Amino acid sequence: MVRWYDGEMANSKIEEEIFLIIMKKEKGKKIISGLLMLILSFISAPFILAQQASEFPYQNTNLTFEQRVDDLVGRMTIEEKIGQMMNSAPAIDRLGVPAYDWWNECLHGVGRAGLATVFPQAIGLSATWDEELFFRVSTAISDEARAKHHEFIRTGSRKRYQGLTFWTPNINIFRDPRWGRGQETYGEDPFLAGKLAVQFVKGLQGDDPKYFKTIATLKHYVVHSGPEPERHSFDAITDERDFRETYLPQFEMGIKEGKAYSVMCAYNRYNGETCCGSDNLLNGILRTEFGFDGYVVSDCGAIDDIFMRHKVLPTGAEASALSVKAGTDLECGSAYRNLKAALEQKLITEAEIDIALKRLFLARFRLGMFDPPEMVKYAGIPYSVNDSEQNKALALETARKSIVLLKNEKNLLPLKKNSGKVAVIGPNADQPFVLLGNYNGVPSDSYTPLRGIREKLNGTSEVLFAQGCNWADGLPQQKSAEELRNEALEVAGKADVIIMCMGITPRLEGEEMRVMIDGFRGGDRTRIDLPDVQQQLIKSIHALGKPVVLVLLNGSAISVTWENENIPAIIETWYGGQAAGQALADVLFGDYNPAGRLPVTFYKSVNDLPDFSDYKMENRTYRYFRGEPLYAFGHGLSYTTFKYSKLKVAKKLKAGESLSVTVKVQNTGNRAGEEVVQLYVSNQSASVPVPIRSLRGFKRIHLNSGESKTVKFDLTPDAFSVIDENYKKIIDPGQFLITIGGKQAVKNNTENEPGILKKTITVL
Repeated sequence: MVRWYDGEMANSKIEEEIFLIIMKKEKGKKIISGLLMLILSFISAPFILAQQASEFPYQNTNLTFEQRVDDLVGRMTIEEKIGQMMNSAPAIDRLGVPAYDWWNECLHGVGRAGLATVFPQAIGLSATWDEELFFRVSTAISDEARAKHHEFIRTGSRKRYQGLTFWTPNINIFRDPRWGRGQETYGEDPFLAGKLAVQFVKGLQGDDPKYFKTIATLKHYVVHSGPEPERHSFDAITDERDFRETYLPQFEMGIKEGKAYSVMCAYNRYNGETCCGSDNLLNGILRTEFGFDGYVVSDCGAIDDIFMRHKVLPTGAEASALSVKAGTDLECGSAYRNLKAALEQKLITEAEIDIALKRLFLARFRLGMFDPPEMVKYAGIPYSVNDSEQNKALALETARKSIVLLKNEKNLLPLKKNSGKVAVIGPNADQPFVLLGNYNGVPSDSYTPLRGIREKLNGTSEVLFAQGCNWADGLPQQKSAEELRNEALEVAGKADVIIMCMGITPRLEGEEMRVMIDGFRGGDRTRIDLPDVQQQLIKSIHALGKPVVLVLLNGSAISVTWENENIPAIIETWYGGQAAGQALADVLFGDYNPAGRLPVTFYKSVNDLPDFSDYKMENRTYRYFRGEPLYAFGHGLSYTTFKYSKLKVAKKLKAGESLSVTVKVQNTGNRAGEEVVQLYVSNQSASVPVPIRSLRGFKRIHLNSGESKTVKFDLTPDAFSVIDENYKKIIDPGQFLITIGGKQAVKNNTENEPGILKKTITVL
């Protein structure tokens, strides 16, 4: 049976049967009549077209993908070639090439394409510290992505956000809590971000040796993390050491270990060179050093930025030629239409254009877009996986695992379900959109904190509610600040326990926003504490002398210094996705024991930080910060306790050798729980500047009460590497401190710390 490519049937079942009847011969007698010939003329038109298309060698599935791509590209005119190098690629009807839009998003669920399972925002996902969970989440996302794509194709739709090439994950380093897009990342540590990205990429791209399930895109390559208002003209300046130690490793891991097939180059310049026009970054490091064999796509409008805002070159033709020759194969935008002029001006050759174009079509072939669907493992994923009960359960599991218990004085938590009257107060208590972060899909149902608490208590306790205040001063609101505050105080006065749902909102922090109010600028933050109106409300409620639990919903670290000193229990829930309220209620009332860990440092004050525009890593993140944090990277409490013992590690090893580390972990409390075992390495005798300590291993484990497990880490030689004076990665012989526990060590020496085991080894 002849079929349209990309999974589209040529005809209905009825048409197929008529065709077979017409063509049938009965004992040598032809039964085709004039009438049937007329019917055939109408019915068989699609077949004829398909048969004509199949005459092209590129549609011969017995050839290699490379051979097929060479044939297809060789048949295109230069105008057709250029048209295929922008994200909205038009159809080439004469060659049987359908239209395709490369732009799609799946940051924490399939985004911007209607109904989808919405998992916690990326920063919340990273707070799980769970590689296996990351793989399951991204597998569920890619299942839904495939199902959606084929449904769109069946209905003849090929629009933006309907394809299989996803501009995810964002693995930029969250170097400063003021960056509004930091919520899209996996935190401040390159090792954690890299390991989680590897699993996310694997889940998206699948495990078939021939076809990709979807394609993952590592972004934004390479030194990119604000400020948002200046991103189209900003020049990020670092030395080679910071570049190699902080900004690059997660991209290397995503390519070498995750096998990501796409990379997105960033808007900004790096040390004077535009990221999308740098031969060193794209051809030198990405392709030559890392062995990347996929395609590079520009961030949207980044090629325009080269000549319009960075003003590195004067014309679109020159900017386009520069970018293609440097290795930017696909443009999000339309500046590449200038490639025709670039050819005429001899700024680029058609052969150089062909290199980029072949990379793009190889990706489409490897997605199975030109093969019969029965050949493609993933083409048969049913639409029923979308928003399935299984994926909803996974969203709840992930939201639970993302929650971080920051403080629990005198074991106020978990609360009893018969706590009397429970007041739920705050601007984030009952706003479904807050749960979704950005780059999100639309869930069929979502649980706000208020809904989650009400359903959890289900009549065992009375639940009262008041908004209390707005997110920040300067935002429009239906009631005055005084009215909202008085309502909250009245509700709190009736309650036996108070749960305050505060924080920020995706309407204040995010990508290149127009927000310009106190504390917020263009999507970024100018201060890192809670807005004044929220702080005032918390202090007023606290003054009532009743038990208060502070719940934070946000995408970035918040300085809750006063709150930490005065509020007995504090919980971080991030933008927790569709099941956030359910997960929160499970934690609040003891049906789930929290074990999330911070993927970022919570600082005491914005005054602890360097200038936001300064990209040097000095005094940033746990790896370089010399002050005392409010909550350290890796921090997170539990309702049970754990004991570490029997740390086993060789005292010496030769440079270039791997190192095995084992430790025994026991749940010494009276309830089951999870622990995140963290291993850090500190170079004690470095000949060059190095981080204070670096995460080199982590594992999330479940232990019943009294149960113990031996956890093993295999450290690669890279764990003992440094960037030398020539900015090359080498193994530096000397003394290294190994620390292991459920948190980060405070002291960088062998002195005993509660819950931390330490040993010094010598690398020869």
